[in-house]
Amino acid sequence: MSRTSIRVDGFDHGAQPIPVASRKGSLIATGGIYGLDPETGTLPDDVAAQTRLMFWQLERVLSAAGAGFDDVVRMTVYAKVPEARAHVNEHWLKAFPDPASRPARHTLAYDGLPANMLVQCDVIAMVDGHD
Repeated sequence: MSRTSIRVDGFDHGAQPIPVASRKGSLIATGGIYGLDPETGTLPDDVAAQTRLMFWQLERVLSAAGAGFDDVVRMTVYAKVPEARAHVNEHWLKAFPDPASRPARHTLAYDGLPANMLVQCDVIAMVDGHD
C-alpha cells in the first residue's frame, strides 16, 4: 500500500517540500492547516477570521484526501492567543455537532506560530475502505 501526497489548489506550505496532507490506506494525516484567505493569499490579522478560514481550509484538505469532518478522529489546535479557544469552539460545534460523535482534541497555547498566524491545527482522520 503506497502513500499519497495530498495537494489543494491555493493552499500550501510555501517553498517547503511538504504536502498539506498524506494518505496511506484509510489513514489521513494533515500538516499544519491555517487560515489563509483565498482572495488575498494572506492571513487576516484577527483570530476570528483566521479560525473560520482554518476550518474552511481543513474541510478542503479533507475533501481532497477523500474524507470529511465525520472521518476526523483527532485534532490538535495551536493557539498563539487565549481568545482563539472561543472561536475554535464555535467552529468545532458546527463541524462536529453531535456530542456523541466528536473527535478527540488537544488545544495548546503555542507562541511559535510564524508571523501573524494566531491559530493552526492538524488532524488525523480515518476513512472506510482505501484506494
